[in-house]
Amino acid sequence: MRILVLGSGAREHAIVTSLLSEEEPHEITAAPGNSGIAAVVETVALDPTRGDVVTQYALDNDIELVVIGPEAPLVAGVADDLRRRGIAVFGPGKAAAQLEGSKTFAKRIMDIANVPTGRAARIGSLDEAITALDEFGAPYVVKADGLAAGKGVLVTDDRDAAVEHARHWLAHGSVLVEEYLDGEEVSLFLLSDGHNVVPLSPAQDYKRAYDGDEGPNTGGMGAYSPLTWLPANFVEEVIDTVALPTIRQLASEQTPFIGLLYCGLIVTGDGIRVIEFNARFGDPETQVVLPRLVTPLSSLLYAAATGGLPDHATPLFTNDVAVTVVLASEGYPENPLIGRTITGLDAALAVEGITIAHAATAHRGDEFVATGGRVLSVVATGETFAVARARAYEALGHIHLEGSHFRSDIALRADE
Repeated sequence: MRILVLGSGAREHAIVTSLLSEEEPHEITAAPGNSGIAAVVETVALDPTRGDVVTQYALDNDIELVVIGPEAPLVAGVADDLRRRGIAVFGPGKAAAQLEGSKTFAKRIMDIANVPTGRAARIGSLDEAITALDEFGAPYVVKADGLAAGKGVLVTDDRDAAVEHARHWLAHGSVLVEEYLDGEEVSLFLLSDGHNVVPLSPAQDYKRAYDGDEGPNTGGMGAYSPLTWLPANFVEEVIDTVALPTIRQLASEQTPFIGLLYCGLIVTGDGIRVIEFNARFGDPETQVVLPRLVTPLSSLLYAAATGGLPDHATPLFTNDVAVTVVLASEGYPENPLIGRTITGLDAALAVEGITIAHAATAHRGDEFVATGGRVLSVVATGETFAVARARAYEALGHIHLEGSHFRSDIALRADE
């Protein structure tokens, strides 16, 4: 199959790696990709948010499936442009992608569909924000309404910090103030063809920058899968109470959701609640879900894109576990320092069970350099979490990037 993967991060590198691992060979192109992706497939310098450019490239190169990785092209309507020209695309159209692009939109859909979630107030001014913060009380939860690259959410006991966060994001649009939900967070990916859903394996990510869930929110500092502590019926309950009601509501509004429904969930004392939806594979969870996938990823993505999920078998996963740890540049997430050399990657890859998903890297001569905050994901698989964790941190010990940091507690409590 001729496949075009849009995006340039570790998520897209993980998708490409999974596609390349299949028995059936594919012709894969990534746009724009990154230096790690370019080492294994062709990359082209296309702007993934330009629907006209992407569509023309797909037509000129007989692309059979386009896989949209990041959220920006989805919210820009790239999937709509492709579908209008009859190209199979894995990713929702602009209207359905508002499930991630606007938290207000997502809350409205959840309210209508009776999806369990926390109380929230949409805020348009600082005075309204202060009133809502005082009403909901501490811990305070303030979220930017639109896309914010994983940095628009603040959960804090500091009222002044919550007010300041609201002030900052109100300059970019509206914000939401929500009630705090206490419990264990879970990420569950579900493939949707607009009417049906097929679940993948649950994962848990680590959003805070530092050990012990300290520091500012990030795009994600690590993840692990599977979640052995979940109840046996967890996935089925999410499908029945969250995923299908949401998909059916979107379909009833003539905005079918075709792609990856990322359910950001929390298991509270009162049951499962939705924290947020995303409209694409999550990063870094993708890096631990796809290495365990036995079923060919291409067949799942194509079935979702073409309405064939009811005829597709349930995805199978290995019994191995997976852990990923993100290596971040000095100063991330506030002010990452870029341009520094990365060494030791070959030694890291020599560790058993290790792969590396590049995120923000580029070539400078014969060297890799860091070009952003989250530089790469070290992914380890193994028979147990203890084995996978040991491999991940052994591999990280070989990698040198001046001033870089990573969390040392990823999956530490995975078996509890």
